[in-house]
Amino acid sequence: MTDALTTPETGSVVMYSTTWCGYCRRLKGQLDSVGIGYREVNIEEHPEAAGYVEEVNGGNQTVPTLVFPDGTSATNPSLAEVKQRLGV
Repeated sequence: MTDALTTPETGSVVMYSTTWCGYCRRLKGQLDSVGIGYREVNIEEHPEAAGYVEEVNGGNQTVPTLVFPDGTSATNPSLAEVKQRLGV
């Protein structure tokens, strides 16, 4: 498994994104505003990450796709969903 596909630390997420994704920018701003940490992985720069995103999204490169510490993922989640899944 490459660094781009590692599971995040407790209380944070990995966000698969692209530079042009407005939904990604919005969610990053929301996460920043409440202090939730994230590691961003640009799927245009990491082919293995793009493959993972396709795998969990029915063959589509839909972003933002987040991975939680328990290994589960969510596609374009709301801030409320992220907070609930992290228990914050």
